Amino acid sequence: MSFDDLIDRHGTFCSKWDMMEPIYGVPAQDGLAMWVADMDFRAPDHVLARLREMTDHGVLGYVDYSKPYTDAIRWWMRNRHDWDVAPEAIFTTTGLVNGVGMCLDTFTQPGDGIVLFTPVYHAFAKVIRNAGRQVVECQLVNTDGRYEMDFAAYDAQMTGNERMVILCSPHNPGGRVWTQEELRAVADFAKRHDLLLVSDEIHHDLVYPGHTHIPMPNAAPDIIDRLLMLTAPSKTFNIAGLHTGQVIIPDPELRGRFAKRMAALSLAPNSTGQMATLAAYSPEGAEWVDGLLAYLDENRRLFDSAIAAIPGLRSMPLEATYLAWVDFSGTGMERAEFTERVEQQAKIAVNHGTSFGTGGENFLRFNLGTQRARIEEAIDRLNRAFGDLQ
Repeated sequence: MSFDDLIDRHGTFCSKWDMMEPIYGVPAQDGLAMWVADMDFRAPDHVLARLREMTDHGVLGYVDYSKPYTDAIRWWMRNRHDWDVAPEAIFTTTGLVNGVGMCLDTFTQPGDGIVLFTPVYHAFAKVIRNAGRQVVECQLVNTDGRYEMDFAAYDAQMTGNERMVILCSPHNPGGRVWTQEELRAVADFAKRHDLLLVSDEIHHDLVYPGHTHIPMPNAAPDIIDRLLMLTAPSKTFNIAGLHTGQVIIPDPELRGRFAKRMAALSLAPNSTGQMATLAAYSPEGAEWVDGLLAYLDENRRLFDSAIAAIPGLRSMPLEATYLAWVDFSGTGMERAEFTERVEQQAKIAVNHGTSFGTGGENFLRFNLGTQRARIEEAIDRLNRAFGDLQ
């Protein structure tokens, strides 16, 4: 498969393409969908082949893939991330937003404070509020176009009502790969304030040359008694619609509490998601991801170069993910104006920065996980929409 192959997703009940007009007013017939965080690439051929085997067999009854599924996850984490995972530590949830919800439900109470480093993935705040918990925003510091943390400020914000902190690692939407020192500082912050630490590492495979993702258990092995890890193959292999993610809990006591809650709700993985995961987490999957990263790397180079050439626009340097975080503050425009230019003049549907929390007000998020021709088209449209600045 070539990543350049254009795939028409219109009329397939695709959230990204079929919902951009009702949500953003971007016309379906000639708009570009660069918002929802899935890619416009087919899943790897070997993953699709395994799914066809299931449907060709024709009997979609109860199955038990637990051992090969768990073995594949452990193989992937060991070989791609130098992280040894115990089989009993792995739980499967209906995607990672559900995983966050399960962590909140199991380990916190209504009214508890949940710390987020904002701006950050918008679904975190949504599920926290839906669970009746309180969002505590600790704003990241934008230092010359690069997010950093200010723990002196965060320490001063704590009231004692906080019970959990959620880290996005690598960071969405800023694309940061946190360093060993930064991860250690997050762990120490959690210890100082007696917080459970949820580390969402869904983008851990999408890291560009020159940067290395460090799983939190490797960065701070002394905090496993308060650590809840979230991982999934969904972003890596573009299989998010199968809603299969993992909550990995190293500590036996926390694991027991989580298992009890899962059993009470009678939650179990679906066979299709398990099959796709065990097929993806393989040597063939590793080869496919390496090719994907090379392709995405060129997409980000082209896009960032084009953004840098438009006066007043600045894209945060992507260290990971396929999600470009573009700062429009240099234009001097109000949010409504630069958003209108992108959505109505350029006809590009993007995520609004305000949805990511405090600090996102002057930003829009662009999804670069698409064919090169669409990246080039987006660049051309943005150049025309902001042509009066050049």
